[in-house]
Formats: sequence, C-alpha cells, structure tokens
Amino acid sequence: MSRILLFNKPYGVICQFSRDGLHPTLADYIALPDVYPAGRLDTDSEGLLLLTGDGKLQHRITDPKHKLPKTYWVQVEGIPDESALERLRHGVQLKDGMTLPAEARQIDEPAGLWLRNPPVRFRKAIPTNWLELTIREGKNRQVRRMTAAVDLPTLRLIRYRIGDWALNGLAPGQWRQEEV
Repeated sequence: MSRILLFNKPYGVICQFSRDGLHPTLADYIALPDVYPAGRLDTDSEGLLLLTGDGKLQHRITDPKHKLPKTYWVQVEGIPDESALERLRHGVQLKDGMTLPAEARQIDEPAGLWLRNPPVRFRKAIPTNWLELTIREGKNRQVRRMTAAVDLPTLRLIRYRIGDWALNGLAPGQWRQEEV
C-alpha cells in the first residue's frame, strides 16, 4: 500500500517545498517527510494537488500516456454559448498545437465554494459564469489558454478532481491522507 496526500492548494502558493522568499510554499502547509507533488498547479490556480513518496505512483499520475482526467471549475468572463463549448469539446488550436478534446459544460457556481484571497476582479458590465472542464493532458497553463481561445478569459481556476481523487470537503490549506 502507498499513501497519497490530497491537498487543497490555496491561491498564491507555489508547488514546491523550497522557499523562494516571495510566496508561501507547500512547506507552510505540509510537515511530512518524503512526499512530493505529483504534477503542478500554477501559483494563481487553486485546488487539488496530489503528493506522494511512491515514485511509481507519482509517475502513473503524471505520465501523459495514462491520460488521467483532470476536472476544473473555471470562472470565466463572459457568457459561454454552445459554439464555445463545442470548440472546447473538439479541441482548440493553441500556439503549441491542438489540444485533445475536453469535456465542457456550463455549471452553477459550485456549492460551498470558499472565498478567494485576493478576490477575483469583477466588472459590472461583463458577466461571469462557471464551466466544468475535464482534460486529459497537461500543457502549460492549458485551461486558461483554452478558455481564452474561445473568448472566455479565465478569472478563477480550481482543480476539483484528478482521476478518482477529488477535493470533497477539503478547505483551502487542508490535506488528507489516503491509502492506494
């Protein structure tokens, strides 16, 4: 049996244990030895980060050939229409190539969602909406670039699920351990 930590990474935290002097790090939240992030989550993104000390499990989670689905809640600026959602579902052209098809749907704001610090900027004249987007690859800042490509800039990005693991009640900065 291996252990895996599910961590709800707050906004502004960098996905490393070593300090950079500018941002909070994983060391500010997790005081366990021999666990390492299985993948990354940008500093300005929030949500699920998996950590493990099992190299084989870490490889299985991060290796693109396994294509573990990653589900994000994305607050976007604008009103998603069916055309934009279809483009996401078929894959969009980015500067570094075409993305794989995604699962994309408009959702209500997720229930029990925590406030972000600092808050997301709002403009009275431009509405915001939420999408649930599931991808099976991990290009740099991919979700943000995908929504921008369909004219729906991302305001807030929360990773909710990776494979079978989900946040399920973890508040920002909290973690729980599971056996695999």
